[in-house]
Amino acid sequence: MLLSDLSIILVEPSTTQQKIIVGHLKEAGTNKIEAVSTGREALELVKRHIPDLVISAMYLPDMTGAELVKALRHDKRAEEVLFMLVSSETHLEYLELARQCGVIAILPKPFTHGDLKTALNATLCHIDPEQLELKDLVLEELNVLIVDDSMASRRYIRSLLSGMGITRFTEAVDGREAVECIDNTFFDLVITDYNMPNMDGRELVSYIREKSTQSSIPVLMLTTERDGARLAAVRHSGVSAICDKPFQQQNIKEIIESIMML
Repeated sequence: MLLSDLSIILVEPSTTQQKIIVGHLKEAGTNKIEAVSTGREALELVKRHIPDLVISAMYLPDMTGAELVKALRHDKRAEEVLFMLVSSETHLEYLELARQCGVIAILPKPFTHGDLKTALNATLCHIDPEQLELKDLVLEELNVLIVDDSMASRRYIRSLLSGMGITRFTEAVDGREAVECIDNTFFDLVITDYNMPNMDGRELVSYIREKSTQSSIPVLMLTTERDGARLAAVRHSGVSAICDKPFQQQNIKEIIESIMML
């Protein structure tokens, strides 16, 4: 698939901003763009045809961009539609819901042409993933445990890994369920969220390093956390690598390659 093949719904209440963003999209090579002003209009459009990508502002007249992506994730027909958020919001609590629902990118406002092109290429990679090879690894044999309380996030991670050629997955909704999996199955890699109920990512890593029979297993932490003290505690617990959400396939590929070769 090419950028010119992408079908996009743009949700932006400002007519001026609509024109600016549509201009950037066309400059990047996309032409199949429908622009609306409200979340309700976007959801009505999605009922008529499923786009490849929804790009939305954070604040809409009838809902937030986070609420829009949540609504899409609860629609069986649209639950896998890719979502990009364009926002000048800096408060993490307002962005967390969107991240947990599996946004493919959060673009700052204003964004550069390069920012948009990178995000659009990530969209293409997700829709038609390249079989990215990890050096010296037999990908079909890797057994990966994905730990995240968000079903959308787990689905997104699984899709990215599948694009690399990894096919064996087990999923857990929190650290406590992951512990049960680890006690009964051998894994080559654990990919876990940080903020989860019952047992969070830091506690899970501590369990793996101190109490499990797989204490040396590589653990990749995915997180929106920005608190320095908390991140320091995660690193101290023995995590192999930390990757910010949202992330892209190439980022994950490079990180997995580095930690699996240690």
